[in-house]
Amino acid sequence: MRRLGTGIGWRPEIADAVERMPGIDWVEAVAENVCPGHLPDSLLRLRERGVTVIPHGVSLGLGDAERPDAGRLAALAERAEALGSPLVTEHIAFVRAGGPLTASPRLEAGHLLPVPRTRDALDVLCENVRIAQDALPVPLAVENIAALIAWPGEEMTEGQFLYELADRTGVRLLIDVANLHTNHVNRGEDPAKALAELPLEAIAYVHVAGGFERDGVWHDSHAHPVPRPVLDILTDLASRVSPPGVLLERDENFPEPAELERELGTIRAAVEAGEEQRALARASSSTGEHRATETGTGTGAEAGTEAGFVSGTGTGDESAPPASEPGPAALDEATRQRLGLAQAALLSALVAGTPVPEGFDRVRLGVQARALAAKRADVVAKVAPELPLILGSGYRTAFLAYAQGHPMHGGYRQDALDFAEETLLGGRLTEGRARRELRRWWLDRSGPAPRPKSRLGQVGRVGRTLIRR
Repeated sequence: MRRLGTGIGWRPEIADAVERMPGIDWVEAVAENVCPGHLPDSLLRLRERGVTVIPHGVSLGLGDAERPDAGRLAALAERAEALGSPLVTEHIAFVRAGGPLTASPRLEAGHLLPVPRTRDALDVLCENVRIAQDALPVPLAVENIAALIAWPGEEMTEGQFLYELADRTGVRLLIDVANLHTNHVNRGEDPAKALAELPLEAIAYVHVAGGFERDGVWHDSHAHPVPRPVLDILTDLASRVSPPGVLLERDENFPEPAELERELGTIRAAVEAGEEQRALARASSSTGEHRATETGTGTGAEAGTEAGFVSGTGTGDESAPPASEPGPAALDEATRQRLGLAQAALLSALVAGTPVPEGFDRVRLGVQARALAAKRADVVAKVAPELPLILGSGYRTAFLAYAQGHPMHGGYRQDALDFAEETLLGGRLTEGRARRELRRWWLDRSGPAPRPKSRLGQVGRVGRTLIRR
């Protein structure tokens, strides 16, 4: 695996600071926020300096019951080529459900939700990953996610699930140690056990990020300093394998550049501590093997080889050719439908207020539902910053009330338009300046083209329409 070194998530808000930071070997950019034909000047300058840029996708939905969308895959491939990237990354998550597969309305989570660690979900994920691999011009790496909720009836641990995924598809892994910590707090999962079960040779690189705990729930915010428990997990990982790359993620609430540089230094120190532990373990192991050889006892592995048990076959016939492995079997469509129905029921409970599916923690589902609504409000405010300006302090209250009965169907920009339309039609906004400005904003963006700015332009448009008729 290509060595990447130390990196940081590139965001427009800190672009200038990233360019000036010493010791940055590579950056990661959110794929959906990069336009291949109009790459930000900052990314172009970094590339000219030899800094590797990797696109990190957040909306492909490899864990969805449906197959990956060809258009989204083509867009991800285009970004990889435009940036000259050695690989692309995505998440092991589902982000939408419903639609023709389940004969139900299509719903968007606007968030990365966990797939159940079941055989059905693994079979679907493996096929989706293979489809993505075939469509991309460079290798794919997939990331473990943070979760507030756990599926009932899971059949594998996270480490086992990731091991089988990598083993069956050859996909690389992006291991987020902050997400391992999140799942430790929220789901009681042991990070050390997960690391012990991972195929360490498949790791492409590592994410490190901060978060916060509230009422016994850890929120993976990417807006807070990296805490000590996350750094300890990073050290544990580095004591097992030398990570090809380590990257600091920060998405908002950006500190001064000097503080980011200090965090990067702390991350490097955590990796170095793990590497020292690994070196000591190797030295101790070598000493033990040397003493065993002198006494003639040999290690268990050596004894097994002498007895003819090569690679666990037990045949002793080293000349026998390896058995050919069969190709992946075609996935039964009923498997996708079963997974799709389960995901649609969960997502509908989270964003549409339908009953909680059996076996889920109702309290934790409520926490997740509120977090999804809050994230919708925050992201809509970013993609449509005029809305908080028009509505003022009432924006957030109005949006959260809207979100309770209006699931997202077409992404955040469409969500902003739908919210504005519902606010205008629902009578929530009385006559006045705010209503006039919101109506003007909605009309300018809801049509196939922006409205003319003047009355003369409107007359001209009407005249052209009549002529065409």
